Order: sequence, then C-alpha cells, then structure tokens
Amino acid sequence: MQLERETWTVIHGMVLGALFLLAFAGGIAGLWSLKSRYLTAEGIAERTPRLLIGAWGMAIVAWLTVFTGTWIVYPWYRARPPDGTVDLAGYPRYFLLDNPALSALHTFGMEWKEHLAWLAPMLATSVAFVILYYGSQLVRRQELRWPLMSAFTLAFAAAGVAGLFGALITKAAPVN
Repeated sequence: MQLERETWTVIHGMVLGALFLLAFAGGIAGLWSLKSRYLTAEGIAERTPRLLIGAWGMAIVAWLTVFTGTWIVYPWYRARPPDGTVDLAGYPRYFLLDNPALSALHTFGMEWKEHLAWLAPMLATSVAFVILYYGSQLVRRQELRWPLMSAFTLAFAAAGVAGLFGALITKAAPVN
C-alpha cells in the first residue's frame, strides 16, 4: 500500500507536475518568437502545428496533474484517524493541523493546492483553444500573443506555487 501511494505521489508531482512546468518554457518561447520578422512562410507553417501540439500537451498534462492530485493523492492526505489516535504521522492533514509550527502548510498551502492550482489547467486549456482557433494568424496578431503569454505565465505561477507547497507538505507530512 505504501509503495502504491509513493508511486502515485511521484507520478502526480514529479512526473506530471514537472512535465507541465517544463512545457511552459517551450510554450512561452514558441509564442514569444511567433513574429513575422523572425519567420518565413515555411517557418510559420512548421512552427504553428508544433506550438498547437505543445499547448495541448501542456493543457492535458495540467489536467492529469490536478486529477491525480484531487482524486488519487488528496484522499490519502485527508484520511481521518480513528478516534483516540495519538500518533498522527500516518494522517498528514491532522498531523499538520496538530502542530502549530506546521499548521500553515495546511491552512494556506493545501488550500492553494486544492483550489487555486485548478487555474493552471483552465488557463493552459484556454491558451490551447486560442492557438487552435487563430493558428498562424497569431504571427500578425500581437494583441493576442501578449494575453496568451500572460495566461501561460499565470498558469505556470499557479502550478509552480502548488508544486512548491506540495513539496513542503510532503516533506513535513508524507502520505504513508
């Protein structure tokens, strides 16, 4: 059972979460460099599908990250200890709340992960939809690229903060 939990925790945070954060660099660079002065017609034709695939890949990975966190890892985190349990080490939520020095990891950190981390896949999906809709027109539409880069950056920030809190929470109270 512990190996299964550790495996899912690694898949959620280190594999999917890291893939999302790494994909950000490619996505933002692709949007930034999508300028007519940098590209020939052939370059635009080659770069646009790659940007589209990368954006959808990033969105899918973001959704998989929040799904595995919400419906696989989080229930283990919040498991209620039996009445009278003294050693709360196997019950991360209650362990953190019982320790005044660590309680903020739950009251702020886990709240961020539970709620605000959902912004990352929503924003990444919205960027992917706009790239799908406008495609190569984005080369000429700088007024669209800046909001897309902003949305990508907000998605990255939401996921990055969630990942940081996840690492801190796991360090203080691992899911056993």
